[in-house]
Amino acid sequence: MIRKTVPGTGAKPGLHPRNRHRERYDIPALVEACPELSPFLRPNPLGEPTIDFADPAAVRTLNRALLASAYGIRGWDLPGGFLCPPVPGRADYLHHLADLLATGGSPPRGPGVRILDVGVGANAIYPLVGHREYGWTFLGTDIDPAALASARAILAANPGLEDAIELRLQKDPRRILAGVVLPGETFEACMCNPPFHGSPAEAREGTQRKWRNLGRSSAPVLNFGGQGAELWCEGGEVAFVGRMVEESAERPDCCRWFTSLLSKSASLPPVQAALRRAGAGRVRVVEMSQGQKRSRIVAWGF
Repeated sequence: MIRKTVPGTGAKPGLHPRNRHRERYDIPALVEACPELSPFLRPNPLGEPTIDFADPAAVRTLNRALLASAYGIRGWDLPGGFLCPPVPGRADYLHHLADLLATGGSPPRGPGVRILDVGVGANAIYPLVGHREYGWTFLGTDIDPAALASARAILAANPGLEDAIELRLQKDPRRILAGVVLPGETFEACMCNPPFHGSPAEAREGTQRKWRNLGRSSAPVLNFGGQGAELWCEGGEVAFVGRMVEESAERPDCCRWFTSLLSKSASLPPVQAALRRAGAGRVRVVEMSQGQKRSRIVAWGF
C-alpha cells in the first residue's frame, strides 16, 4: 500500500535522530488516529495531500493528530488565540535535553527524572511529549490561569498524566523560579521557551513576516496563535532569560541544568555575558534546525 504523506512537512533536515517526526507525515496513520483531520486535507500542485498551514484550525488539528498518533495523547485542544506549537521542533528540544542529561551515552528515563517547564502554556507540549518519550515527571508553571486550566483539561483526558505532570500558577509575573519552586525542591533540569519579542509591535511584525513566508499578503489571525506573555515581554528573550539567569544564581542547587531556547542568534552574546556575571561554571550551546529555521538551546549550571 502506498503511504501518502504531507509534502514539505516531513523529511526535515536537522532534526534530532530520535525525533519521531524526521520523516514525512504518514497521512493515513494521522487520519486513523484523528479522523477530524480529514476535512482539512487538500491536494498540493502534485496532487498529494497536505493542509493549509495558514489556517489555524488546520494547524491545531494536525497537532492533535500528531500527538494522538505518535504519543497516544487524547483530547488535546486549545482555547482560541493560545500558542499552537509545532510538534517536531518542540520534541527536538526534549531530545537534546535528554542528551545533555545522559550518562554513559544513554538518555535517562523514568519518573525519577523531574523536569521544570517554565511557561508550560495552554498546550503543555513539553510535559506531554517528555513523559511519553522518556517517562519523566514534570512541574509546569505559568502566569496565566486560563492557560493552566487548558493544560489541566488535557491531563484529565489522559489517565495517568495527572500523576506525572504537576501544574502551578506563578502569581508574580516578574519572577520565574521564586514563588513556584519550593524550598529544597530539585530538578534534573528546567526548560523554557521564552517570549522572544520585545513589544506588541515587534510581535505583530513577526506574525506578518510568517504570513508573507506562507504566501499571504496579510495576517488577520495567527496560524500558530499566541498572545500576550506567550509572544512578548519588555526586553524580549534577552531580558527574560537574563532574569532567569539571575534567579538561577540565587537557587543554584535547584536544577542540575538550567536551559532555555533562544530564537535569535543575536541574543546569545548578551545571555552569555549574563552567565559570566552570574558565575555559571558550566555553559553549553546546542544549535538546532528544522529546515531553514534556526534556534539554539543555552544550558548552564553552577
